[in-house]
Amino acid sequence: METRPGSRFAPKPDWLRVRAPGGDRYHELKETLRSNDLYTVCEEARCPNVGECWREGTMTVMLLGDVCTRGCRFCAVTTGDPRGAVDTREPEHVARAIAKVGLNYVVLTMVNRDDLLDGGADHVARTVTRLRELRGDMLIETLVGDFRGQDDAIVACADGNPDVFAHNIETVRRLTRTVRDVRSGYDQSLAVLARAARIAREFATDPERRQMLTKSSIMVGLGETDDEVIETMRDLKAAGVSIVTLGQYLRPTPKHHEVMRFVPPDTFAMYEREALAMGFLYCAAGPLVRSSYKAAEVFLRSLAGDPTADVSAAIEDRIAAARRAAERVRENVASADAPPAPKNELLPAASLVRRP
Repeated sequence: METRPGSRFAPKPDWLRVRAPGGDRYHELKETLRSNDLYTVCEEARCPNVGECWREGTMTVMLLGDVCTRGCRFCAVTTGDPRGAVDTREPEHVARAIAKVGLNYVVLTMVNRDDLLDGGADHVARTVTRLRELRGDMLIETLVGDFRGQDDAIVACADGNPDVFAHNIETVRRLTRTVRDVRSGYDQSLAVLARAARIAREFATDPERRQMLTKSSIMVGLGETDDEVIETMRDLKAAGVSIVTLGQYLRPTPKHHEVMRFVPPDTFAMYEREALAMGFLYCAAGPLVRSSYKAAEVFLRSLAGDPTADVSAAIEDRIAAARRAAERVRENVASADAPPAPKNELLPAASLVRRP
């Protein structure tokens, strides 16, 4: 039965309660991250799945700063004008830091950067390229903005050839204008995903390229109906999206969009059945699922073409290989690590700034 949220102080349903993260693998990764001065979205967003994902060697890192040029009503990221400020050495620093960690799968996400001519697309692609040079074994997902629908920017970002190109449509068509920033758009997001899917098909016939899947995510609990959720999945499938995830929206602060309903697990199970019937390679749907939820498992099951495939052994093998690769990187580049960028290198990159 569907649960109404009631007062914002009312307790959440039992299915939204999780254990605090822990275990040897979690603490080992946390210590390695701190020693490399690397901070993850998983921790800063207090993701409920951090323990599960880290045990599988998966984590999410933010690029291009922590100030977003958009103000979506569901998101707690700071909104403002970065005025073109870009750390031009970030792709190198982030790639080196991640390469030293025994990760199997990394999600490189970003804030929207409408102040940059290409929205930050080249910056993301350069990070992917450099990380690939250091750790060819690692699976890389880019979870990016819509780049205001600019074709050149979408192509530039995809040219880095991540294993997964992800962009979240977030909500159903009817709620897009009230939930997302006015510069975002339902059809614009579909167009970005469709363009990425066409590029992915081109890569599939190019022996010099890695296979690239496309992915999107939907939040529920914002006031949509189940029929609208299914319609959104159909639109994503028509755009060529390979993987879809669905999770419960949780209100970050009282200033954000209210939770209109708590969707029960059996409804998420229905969403998953519908998605697989539509032909998605994989669907992860559940109250606590987030766009990067257990991304390594999702990716491997998608490749297997079987949503019920047991990929635990493959993940363990990949984690073991990742640890060995990370150790080699630490040995090879430790002496060559560049010092932190001086403040004068963090000034606005004038050539990249979008002029009013």
